[in-house]
Amino acid sequence: MSILDCNIMLKRVCQNTLRNSKTTAGNIMTFKEKLSNTKKVSSFEDMWKSKFPEAYYNVMDTSKIDSSLWRRNDYPWEKYFTNNIDKSVLNWKPSDYEPSMSDTKVQARIRSTIGKKSIVLPPVLEEKMKNDPQLAQEVIERVEHFILTQDLTVIHHKGYYPNPLKGYLIALDENGKIAHSCVTSESISISSDEYIKRREKQYQFDIEQEKNAEKKDKYMHILEENALKKSLFLLN
Repeated sequence: MSILDCNIMLKRVCQNTLRNSKTTAGNIMTFKEKLSNTKKVSSFEDMWKSKFPEAYYNVMDTSKIDSSLWRRNDYPWEKYFTNNIDKSVLNWKPSDYEPSMSDTKVQARIRSTIGKKSIVLPPVLEEKMKNDPQLAQEVIERVEHFILTQDLTVIHHKGYYPNPLKGYLIALDENGKIAHSCVTSESISISSDEYIKRREKQYQFDIEQEKNAEKKDKYMHILEENALKKSLFLLN
């Protein structure tokens, strides 16, 4: 083989090597792009619905709703269990006295939310989470923990109801904290604030019962001691 032939062959090898390197580089870039796409963080809505597939998701600012209204038995919680909330709910005001929990209309509204979940967040928070995946993760973990904790709680109301089916309405503030919530169940339906108050009231009642029992034990002990002293005196 002549030197000319060697040069021609070497040139062809170099051209093929260069062509292959460009193709490989292109494939590597494509792979990197694909990898980048798979690493894209899902939106908070996607995170929420991946945890709870049939749950409702709405963006609206509920911060102006007073807690005293949210706790009322006639507050329209059931209107939040949809993907298209009527914004008039933000301006809801009671038109009459508050009905009791046992009221048939209240119970009907409660039953309509059992087994469902709905979350409401302000536009400001949704925008924050789009730019802060860590915040979105913290918020979904906070909400999931709240639901899990409530699921493990057996509500006492005229008896015990083990593992009742529940419904959840959770409203977040602009920082991702739970501003309002309503937990409904087959046994009872109350807002989170009211539930805490009832638990505290029950706790205080239990403490008083324990104190009364201790006082009774002490009193009975004194009576027994006096009876023993009296019997000993009579024997002497």
